[in-house]
Amino acid sequence: MDNDHLKDRLLLPSSRAAAAASANGPHHRRTAPAAGGGAGGVSIDVNGLKRRGGGRRSWVRVDAATGAAEAVEVAKPALMRRLDLPARDLRLLDPLFVYPSAILGRERAVVCNLERVRCIITADEALVLREQDAEEAVRRYVDELQRRLVDRADDLPFEFIALEVALEAACSFLDSQAIELEAEAYPLLDELTTKISTLNLERVRHLKSKLVALTRRVQKVRDEIEQLMDDDGDMAEMYLTEKKMRMEESMLNDEDLQGIGNNHSGFSASLSAPVSPVSTPPASRRLEKEFSFARSRHSSFKSSDSSQFNIEELEMLLEAYFVVIDYTLSKLTSLKEYIDDTEDFINIQLDNVRNQLIQFELLLTTATFVVAIFGVVSGVFGMNFEVPLFSVPHAFEWTLAITGVCGAVVFCCFLWYFRKRRFFPL
Repeated sequence: MDNDHLKDRLLLPSSRAAAAASANGPHHRRTAPAAGGGAGGVSIDVNGLKRRGGGRRSWVRVDAATGAAEAVEVAKPALMRRLDLPARDLRLLDPLFVYPSAILGRERAVVCNLERVRCIITADEALVLREQDAEEAVRRYVDELQRRLVDRADDLPFEFIALEVALEAACSFLDSQAIELEAEAYPLLDELTTKISTLNLERVRHLKSKLVALTRRVQKVRDEIEQLMDDDGDMAEMYLTEKKMRMEESMLNDEDLQGIGNNHSGFSASLSAPVSPVSTPPASRRLEKEFSFARSRHSSFKSSDSSQFNIEELEMLLEAYFVVIDYTLSKLTSLKEYIDDTEDFINIQLDNVRNQLIQFELLLTTATFVVAIFGVVSGVFGMNFEVPLFSVPHAFEWTLAITGVCGAVVFCCFLWYFRKRRFFPL
């Protein structure tokens, strides 16, 4: 009991919390405090999140040789070890995260995240991630890839065929969304120009937010394709079949050289005198030399990839879909310009109405001033004292006529001044 008490005193607070958590069992859930720091907190299953992040996921595997498709479940660490991919590349394909479109060429695989198609392409197979929200897109991708593998008419390697199908799916999907947005936008904008209402303005605001989001996605795909075309090294990394063939040839050459060396050493040993076993290098030393020799050959092979590969084939493929996605982006840009022009037209209309109201208010103010002249005259003659003018015949009529003429002259003078100052056209 004393030892436990002394151990608890020596432990840091974080260590005490960890010890308490381990004492509660493996299924204990950690609770994160609320943002305000209060006592109430939201329960977060950290172990569950770890299992979801590193657990098995469902993939559709398409074989490069036969085109056969099968559903497999592979864990993330197994993919990392099998394809020599870092965790940050596989994070692009994780449905728990929202990442923009990306195409990454690696030593043994091509990682593609193009809209609803998330796949890993190697020289021998294609692994397509299955998602609940994109089952139809995955099915169409697999069917199209199988059809092209069966009806293969050119000498494109498998990785380029799989990449082309992914690019075609992404470009066609984005283009269809752009066409739907255009079909919805132009009638709505024309209606807004004829009738400015709160409902139409709200619909245009929602439409513009959809346009901005779609333009950002199309721009990201276009930038990824353009970045690949501008970098010869990245395009050379995507020649997986050729790299695999050259690696196999280099390994065969290494084995042949090693066999010739062993035969030569055996023949020399048979002719020479017995050598002391102390002078023979140990097996670990020979293995280390072989590994260093293989690493040097592999590094030299990797550094010469960009100069040896003919990247024109891949560049032409990327350029074709770059034209398609650029046309989609131009349509969205034209739609955005049309929306901006409509907004400018509406602002001009509103400014025109505002100017008309100001002009009407100015006319009303001038008329009020003219009417005030009659009020001044009536106020003067309405005082309670005797005026000799009251006894003059027709004095009241003359007073009204003179006051009216003066008011009309004053009003005309104001209108002439407004016209001269160009406050409004008359």
